Amino acid sequence: MITAASRAIGRHIVLILLSLVSLYPIWFVLQTALKSDRTFELAPTALPSHPTLGNFINIVTQTPLLTWTLNSVIVTVSAVAVATLVALLASFALVFGTFKGRGAFLKADLVFMVVPPVVLLLPMFILMFTFRMLNTLQAVIIFYVGLLVPFSIFFLVNFLRTVPREIIEAGTMDGCSPWRLLWRIVSPMAGAGIFTLVIVNAVYVWNETLIALVFLQSQGKRTLMAGLAEYVGRFSSDEPLILAGAFLSMVPMLVLYFAGQRYFIRGFTAGMGK
Repeated sequence: MITAASRAIGRHIVLILLSLVSLYPIWFVLQTALKSDRTFELAPTALPSHPTLGNFINIVTQTPLLTWTLNSVIVTVSAVAVATLVALLASFALVFGTFKGRGAFLKADLVFMVVPPVVLLLPMFILMFTFRMLNTLQAVIIFYVGLLVPFSIFFLVNFLRTVPREIIEAGTMDGCSPWRLLWRIVSPMAGAGIFTLVIVNAVYVWNETLIALVFLQSQGKRTLMAGLAEYVGRFSSDEPLILAGAFLSMVPMLVLYFAGQRYFIRGFTAGMGK
């Protein structure tokens, strides 16, 4: 007879195996980056017999990696901050407001969510060209904000619906203005959902390549992923060098995720499951 303890052990074994499968690509990138090009050609999947940091040194010294990284940080922080603020204000009004047309607004939001970004490339390119904003970080920040806001509203609306209305009503009876309700009551209670949204949006903006390649055309303006994509095209035969750059590009997002892991899990289970 299968006991509860046996089932728990079985679940843990399955979860451990799934975790190992999920982490293997990161390990493969790291162990490949620690090999020389010759060693990789002889044994692509073997452990590095003589690990070297030469690839990491070369990718930093041979490319404007630090400039690309700084551009990515500026773009990611700006786009995510603006999109989160706009979405928080809109979702608060949609969940706790009483104005007409809330249902139509949410339906329109869902429509905007499914519009492929590639469809917007040409009109956005013409718009940025008209306003002379091509090859500027502001251009991609504006584009990313437009892409992030619909999903962010959808996510926060579902999360804010978990906030008890009794608390909002009690705050209103105590004389709280809508602004004070949002910043003093709703935002702290929705902290896990907001942090989860920040992580999801930051990972998307950090890893996005197509828009950055189209709108940022000079070396000094490229984001990290766009710069590495161009570098791969020029040095596609040196896989360890390329994967050293790929691993370095993962580090900031891995740190961000592990720093807020418990908020990330709590946000998804409490928000998206509703």
